[in-house]
Amino acid sequence: MLGDPVRRRILELLAQGELAAGGVVDVVGGEFGISQPAVSQHLRVLRESGFATVRADGSRRLYSVNPDSLDGAEQWIADVRRAWEQRLDALGTELARGARQRRVAGEAGAANSRRDPAESKSKSKPKRSSDTRRKR
Repeated sequence: MLGDPVRRRILELLAQGELAAGGVVDVVGGEFGISQPAVSQHLRVLRESGFATVRADGSRRLYSVNPDSLDGAEQWIADVRRAWEQRLDALGTELARGARQRRVAGEAGAANSRRDPAESKSKSKPKRSSDTRRKR
């Protein structure tokens, strides 16, 4: 419901204070290039979902944000954020662990490459007797 940019924009306008339907149509219709019936449909969805309230003032309809509905949305967002933060923290830990393992492996590889070549030859595997050929 709040994923629609038109509805989010309408709520931004209504958060500034009560606004006549015609004023919402003028702003949102101009910004998004949509018709009066389309804006009215968005206002109806916001009203039916509890995010906006409407009151009659003569022939005008004045819309405003229903602050109680925003509390519910805010709580839902906090719950989702908390769940994602836990997952992202765990991912960060795993990435750091992998980086540390690669760094340690890289340091070990660098230490081996700096070793004295004579030392490496002396530590090479001895040949097995079956591998050596005897001259007769």
